Amino acid sequence: MVIDGVRCAASAEQTFACISPIDGRAIAQVARGQAADIDAAVVSARRAFDDGRWAAKPPAARKKILQRFAEKILAAKDELALLETLDMGKPIQHSLGVDVPSTARCIAWYAEAVDKIYDEIAPTARNALALITREPMGVIGAIVPWNYPMIMSAWKLGPALAAGNSVVLKPSEKSPLTALRLAELAVEAGLPEGVFNVVPGFGHEAGEALAVHMDVDAIGFTGSTRVGRKMLEYAGRSNLKRVYNELGGKSAFVVFDDFADIPRAACTVAGSMFFNQGESCNAPSRVLVHESVADEFIAIVAAEAPKYQPGDPLGGSAPMGALVDDGQLRTVLGYIEAGHDDGARLVAGGQQVRAETGGFFVEPTVFEGVTNQMRIAREEIFGPVMSVIRFKTEAEAIAIANDSPFGLQASVWSHQIDRAHRVARSLRAGTVHVNQYDEDDITVPFGGFKQSGNGRDKSLHAFDKYTELKTTWIRID
Repeated sequence: MVIDGVRCAASAEQTFACISPIDGRAIAQVARGQAADIDAAVVSARRAFDDGRWAAKPPAARKKILQRFAEKILAAKDELALLETLDMGKPIQHSLGVDVPSTARCIAWYAEAVDKIYDEIAPTARNALALITREPMGVIGAIVPWNYPMIMSAWKLGPALAAGNSVVLKPSEKSPLTALRLAELAVEAGLPEGVFNVVPGFGHEAGEALAVHMDVDAIGFTGSTRVGRKMLEYAGRSNLKRVYNELGGKSAFVVFDDFADIPRAACTVAGSMFFNQGESCNAPSRVLVHESVADEFIAIVAAEAPKYQPGDPLGGSAPMGALVDDGQLRTVLGYIEAGHDDGARLVAGGQQVRAETGGFFVEPTVFEGVTNQMRIAREEIFGPVMSVIRFKTEAEAIAIANDSPFGLQASVWSHQIDRAHRVARSLRAGTVHVNQYDEDDITVPFGGFKQSGNGRDKSLHAFDKYTELKTTWIRID
């Protein structure tokens, strides 16, 4: 682990095996952080915050260090990409082309934002001066998932560090390696010791200890809705720390019969659904298609699916890689079986493949004849499984799309501008795409409605999560 700027063993000297999903082999032994280690990291972070070694630096000084941090990430792109692929199974081309540059851009963007956020003066009477200022919260606990380890870490680190906080990061035990390397690169870039600490470990040990710690001021959590509920419980059990949950999704992809280019919509949903092995909270896993174009749409998707057949993640052209571990493999296969049992019709995939490698691979899978009450339509699978649901009317499409406990993303495909606006406004989701899916930028917020959580990562709005507003009222006599 990395505490106070240096690598160290767990206090209990315990480790856990880091298993590569590519072939099922252990590639490292990682320090198993527990409550004592979390406490040491929080103490280090609090000391760094209180003495002002980071928070008291002029914004321009913090900016330069974070810019160097982003440059260090890009310079180490081959190493970081290899660690990411070995650790969680995504294709190396995606680690190199998406994860590393997105991580660096996030840190660099928040570096640039440091000295461009202004405080306020309230419009009070002339005998008073009311200043409204943003102040860093203090110690931030960041708990990130295994599907995009670097990117999710950057989404927390960028605004938290830019605002002047200290951070304790708990990466998933399934993918801890890049977080540890990021901490070292940050120190090399000039981030003061103790400002950014990483404690790997299990959720019920390190994660819970961080969430209940009395000296942690806020938790930024990305993960499942089930664990997100626990985060709120932990805050209630401890110091009522702020909790910002970015949770699961079951995003609806709604295709109307007036959309003229059905092949483009079908190819888009296949590419978005099967990217990152379907291990994305915003994957468009519920595809709602008007009954008059459903047959054409399904035929195209079924023909596209085999193009995403899993390959060797370390090869140069594999479109899909391995699921993160054997447990996730069993979960995905269980949902495929549930789809069969509930009466959905399999039109593509549905099998484990490459079992001879020792890795955890599943074919891109498409079900049609799905109803919104089936498990595969209601529960987050986090794997390459798409459910196609037919609808008759616009009202029915909106009702089905909103009939979900989640509300992370959605998409509307229509050439009628009034329909596109009307449906987009009716969908209860944090992001609604129109005639595209997954187009994205660091400048826009990411988060959801309902049980998809209350957190908003990215954009300037993320500063709201990691700063406190203070009013200073001055009487003018």
